[in-house]
Amino acid sequence: MTTARDLLKSQQHLASTWLRVAVALGLGNALLIIAQAWLLAHIIDAVVFAGAGLADVSAWLRPLLALFLLRALLAWASEQSAFRAAAGVKRTLRDRVYRHIQAAGPAWMAGQRSGALAEDLTRGIEGLQDYYARYLPAMTLTALIPLAMLLAVLPLDWLSALIMLITAPLVPLSMILIGTRVGRANQRQWKTLARMGAHFLDVIQGLTTLKLFNASRREAAVIARVSDDYRRSTMQVLRLAFLSSAVLELFATVGIALVAIFIGFRLYQLDLPLPALLSPPQISFFGGFFILLLVPEFYLPLRNMGSHYHARMEAVAAAERLVHILDTPLPEAPPEPRRLDADSPLLIRFDDVHFGYEQGRPALAGASFEIRPGERVALVGPSGAGKTTVASLLLGFVRPDQGHIAIDGIDLNTLDIDDWRRRLAWLPQNPRLFQGTLLDNIRLGAPDADLTAVREAARRAHAAEFIERLPQGYDTPVGERGAGLSGGQIQRVALARAFLRDARLVILDEATANLDPASEALVQQAVDSLAAGRSLLIIAHRLATVRDADRILVIDAGRIVQQGDHASLVNQPGPYQRMVRLLEANA
Repeated sequence: MTTARDLLKSQQHLASTWLRVAVALGLGNALLIIAQAWLLAHIIDAVVFAGAGLADVSAWLRPLLALFLLRALLAWASEQSAFRAAAGVKRTLRDRVYRHIQAAGPAWMAGQRSGALAEDLTRGIEGLQDYYARYLPAMTLTALIPLAMLLAVLPLDWLSALIMLITAPLVPLSMILIGTRVGRANQRQWKTLARMGAHFLDVIQGLTTLKLFNASRREAAVIARVSDDYRRSTMQVLRLAFLSSAVLELFATVGIALVAIFIGFRLYQLDLPLPALLSPPQISFFGGFFILLLVPEFYLPLRNMGSHYHARMEAVAAAERLVHILDTPLPEAPPEPRRLDADSPLLIRFDDVHFGYEQGRPALAGASFEIRPGERVALVGPSGAGKTTVASLLLGFVRPDQGHIAIDGIDLNTLDIDDWRRRLAWLPQNPRLFQGTLLDNIRLGAPDADLTAVREAARRAHAAEFIERLPQGYDTPVGERGAGLSGGQIQRVALARAFLRDARLVILDEATANLDPASEALVQQAVDSLAAGRSLLIIAHRLATVRDADRILVIDAGRIVQQGDHASLVNQPGPYQRMVRLLEANA
């Protein structure tokens, strides 16, 4: 099983080039700091002790200014390189997670909270930014920069180098000790944030229902409680962050103070409280001032590492959420996917197909039937009998637990699923329109189609009648979930999408449900036109829509229990006859 740390490590190769550039520039900056400190110490020593004037040291001031400017340039370039590294990882990982969700399919999505997934794909992946842009470069520079400065200090004063060497490990040690608690706090914070995001989305999507049942205030109280949980978890993370920062500052300050004290004692030629064998040699003002300039820079990478360590903890917590998605098992892809011939007639056969969404609760239990080329087949049965499951299996969203689905004698599991879906058109009961224009939504069926083809598809779907009356026509913006259009108009746009695709098999999930009589008549005319010359599978919830089917399949408890046309089934004792009589009795 993949862990969050495994995921973070596996993405490092994507950032390796830019991270190396960032580290090289950071190390170059450190070497410039050493050179700058040397120049500044030399200038101050010359002015204070040698009585040099401005003219005498002006030759040293120009390179000192150049070093300042060069350091600023290197610091900017290093940060840009690090952010480029992080951007590449985020882009690749977001694409990977999105593709994994797509491959997992609607059956997996049905068990997830959309708000939590959206939070993972946005803020979750953004939470990895500082790990790659700051923590990883800081981790390498923490080893290189202090070493370079120790090597610069050691020839001048071994005692200062020894103090720096002894106190340096205290900084990462304290960081590790506090880091465990920070990691747990970050995980709690991310889980609370995901829960809050999911709940917000549920409330927004169900706002009409909440208003209707006067439940708005109750849900507002729930949101307030979840928000307060998030506030508490965030405050805990901040308290731990401030505590660790204070500890790091303490150790760095103690190290700087010790070096300054021992240098000051020797500059004033005072006796040090050390054994004679350990007494260091006297130090010049140049050497002491040079070291004092470098000591804060020596501890700076360690302090930066401490502050960026929290970025690592946050990234681990965010990666935990992504691992949950990426560890979702996917349908096994065939090693050599097969493709149907362009003129394949599409004979569809279900042979003893079993499928269950949950263990012990089969949705299909030995379903066997076929759909012949050009045949209009209706699937009817009580709610929960397995009608929608048949459509999901045909669309490749799920795979049979047992049995086979064959297309022209080829097992559906061995087909190239993308090639197979290009031969299908699916019109659900509540089709989805996306934010964009009407043209964009119709072209979803065939992205490369020209405007002429789109207009023809809209005409055949009876959508052109209302689209061309709109001020912006096909460029009319569509709101989320088709906001601004009626149910009948949405259905006709979805039908135009199906016409444009020119599919060989059309699957309709009660396309005329919930429509007014006028819209239903238009949609039914378009469906009849769409069915011409194509295989048609109608998932029927109302018997009125199946009378003209070539064959009706009656499904009950996951099995096909009857089949035939309306005339034969209505006179045959069984479930279909009972459904028709119940419908007539309630008419």
